[in-house]
Amino acid sequence: MDRWSKRTRAVQAGIRRSRFGEMSEAIFLTQGFAYGSAEEAEARFLEAGPDEFIYARYGNPTTAMFESRMAAIEGTEDAFATASGMAAVSGALLGVVRAGDRVVAARALFGSCLYVLEEVLPRFGVETVFVDGTDMDQWAEAVTPGTRAVFFETVSNPTLEVVDIAAVAGIAREAGALVLADNVFATPVFSRAAELGADVVIYSTTKHVDGQGRALGGVVLGSRAFVRRTLEPFMKHTGGAMSPFTAWLMLKGLETMDLRVRAQAETALTLARALEERGVRVLYPGLPSHPQHALALAQTGSGGTVLSFDLGSRERAFAFLNALRIVTISNNLGDAKSIATHPATTTHQRLPQDQKDRLGIGPGLVRLSCGLEAPEDLLADVTEALDGLP
Repeated sequence: MDRWSKRTRAVQAGIRRSRFGEMSEAIFLTQGFAYGSAEEAEARFLEAGPDEFIYARYGNPTTAMFESRMAAIEGTEDAFATASGMAAVSGALLGVVRAGDRVVAARALFGSCLYVLEEVLPRFGVETVFVDGTDMDQWAEAVTPGTRAVFFETVSNPTLEVVDIAAVAGIAREAGALVLADNVFATPVFSRAAELGADVVIYSTTKHVDGQGRALGGVVLGSRAFVRRTLEPFMKHTGGAMSPFTAWLMLKGLETMDLRVRAQAETALTLARALEERGVRVLYPGLPSHPQHALALAQTGSGGTVLSFDLGSRERAFAFLNALRIVTISNNLGDAKSIATHPATTTHQRLPQDQKDRLGIGPGLVRLSCGLEAPEDLLADVTEALDGLP
């Protein structure tokens, strides 16, 4: 498997065939498993083997296939599949911290991630310190010895700031801190997060992995020791595991993920260039105008599937959104259908205004997740919507 590309691993890795030799992965839609004897049950509860299962909340053959395949794609030893992306984020954080610990996090984060760090962790005596994710001096000052973990989005939502993974990992390593990276915008296709020093890589598989708007899911990837000794006990006892049917959907999504994501990223670059040529302020790591353009290409080789742009005011942003005919107004991303979002009034609505201002989430900001429609049709849709603005 070491010789296989990510594209091949996304189709072939982790397959467990039953005695029937099925081509499409089997769905083991069961919550429990039978034992041949009381002694066998006792032995399995003491230490289950790689193909021995106890309860679907602990593990399931279909879910195990998905976990194995994701680990093979990401280049980690193991993975744990979760019920949603936020189950992955909250599980990874809560699974490693204790009262009195310190977490340092990038300030530019998805609203629900901010909620966990600002509201949930402090309730249990965990200190969270926020820094500008692109400022290595702030990271170096904040990540003091004894810091338990650092957390950041490798590409932030929705302003698409790019964090230097290797640099932050180096600072964290000196302090003995664990590096947790939310890698949704980079996608498993373009990711080098583990290679660059992330100890734990987190995805909402709702996005590019399923990528077709069907199911919620998440996954946490890392060393076998972290996944099975630290994360799994927390996740299986708090109930955040992925269902077998969802795991099967995710396996099917992985088969086409590479093709989908590369096409979406090409479309995003096309639209970003066209908007910038019209004088629109565009935030897209694939453009030379992006502050971390060189870093983005070094870390992933792509600008990704999502771009954001500023139309100046809420009124113009709403008029643009309402004029779109192909692009759908919604709040997901990484979908086969193109989706436009107004972060200030939806995904980041509950942030205080001063925090929105600090993060650059202005009233005119629009986030556009590029789908699989023909690029020329999407360009025409966006262009016509812009032409109609006051």
